[in-house]
Amino acid sequence: MVRRALMLLLALYAAAVAARGADTMTGALNERVRSLQLTDPRTGLPAELPLVVLGAPDGGVCVEFDVLGDDRDYLRYSITHCDASWRPSALAAPEYAGGFNEAAIDDYAYSEATTVPYTHYRLLFPSPDLTPGLSGNYLLRIYPENDPDDTWAQVRLLVSEQAAGITADITSRTDVDYNDAHQQLSLSVDVERADVADPFNELIVAVQQNGRHDSERALRHPLRASRTTAVYEHQPELIFEAGNEYRRFETVNVYYPGMGVESISWADPYYHFTLAVDRPRADTPYAYDSTQSGRYLVRVQGSDDSAVAADYAVVHFALAADEMPGAMVFIDGDLTSRRFDAEARMHYNPATGLYERAMLLKQGAYNYQYLVVPPGESRGHTAPVEGDFHPTRNEYTVKVYHRAPGARYDRLIAVALIR
Repeated sequence: MVRRALMLLLALYAAAVAARGADTMTGALNERVRSLQLTDPRTGLPAELPLVVLGAPDGGVCVEFDVLGDDRDYLRYSITHCDASWRPSALAAPEYAGGFNEAAIDDYAYSEATTVPYTHYRLLFPSPDLTPGLSGNYLLRIYPENDPDDTWAQVRLLVSEQAAGITADITSRTDVDYNDAHQQLSLSVDVERADVADPFNELIVAVQQNGRHDSERALRHPLRASRTTAVYEHQPELIFEAGNEYRRFETVNVYYPGMGVESISWADPYYHFTLAVDRPRADTPYAYDSTQSGRYLVRVQGSDDSAVAADYAVVHFALAADEMPGAMVFIDGDLTSRRFDAEARMHYNPATGLYERAMLLKQGAYNYQYLVVPPGESRGHTAPVEGDFHPTRNEYTVKVYHRAPGARYDRLIAVALIR
């Protein structure tokens, strides 16, 4: 009876989310939740994609996060099926979730000898307790056991059939410039094995640069199509600002400054890492750097288990740029879950002439960049601070959805990471 009531509450939550167009982006929604990250369960490294192959016997992803405090919290999770635009779909939970659509998070460990106490949680998805039965976009919600409506964190996951083939080409000789500030994709999607009757009208192709939610574009029709192949090229949605290589810093040791760190200090109850002042790179020559395209790795020097040995410290960012009235400057990367929110926003300090932000971050090696959102826009731009350079090494996530006439959900038939 209790379990049935909980299932009803979860169904009502999904309906309420759909009705009010609520936030369905990956992120921590409770201030105690930190370091929300997807990792590869086979390697323990940051996952390249939030990808689960439908019906695959192994693989999947690991969702890891910390909750600040001395005691364990009893947490659970559920999944919500979404359409290609990340709105909850019209499906009921029994149609897409095997078993009951909720499970406990029982894999946890307490931090060891850290100045900031926390509990580290891990959950594998899919799990024996909760398995997706259909392909598509899924939002995995984490909440306290005694309050299913109180979302502490949520993660976007891709459950793909991998039934279609994607081939791609990236060029700097674009339809808007030549070896300058943009990159352009051309795509071919082979749907011979994917049960698609009309590739010209039934496919949605979504493309995203470097895991950024704000950069995603959707194409509803290809340039041309045959019975088994859809070709997307010379379309404005496939032209992206080239950007620049991500910046890097390391906080793996509290006794001496690592890469990008100017100084370390202690002010009870936190260590403070002050990064070297960043400067705009738009007018400087392009320089190649091997980065992780915005990801981060939790790591503390001298430990075999950084997940519970790494401490939390305040990291101070500073950008020496002229004030941009009306525009907003954000720190972008997995360290901010790619969200344009108060946690990620820089503020201009007239007294120092710097854009500044302090964040509580777990020790590790981080990638980040600065994005500028002009007044009235929702998309971040690299040009004002980072610059746009055509040789930049970017990652493009390509997702292919199928919606047949009369169908009630968007199948996800292929996902590919293109570099």
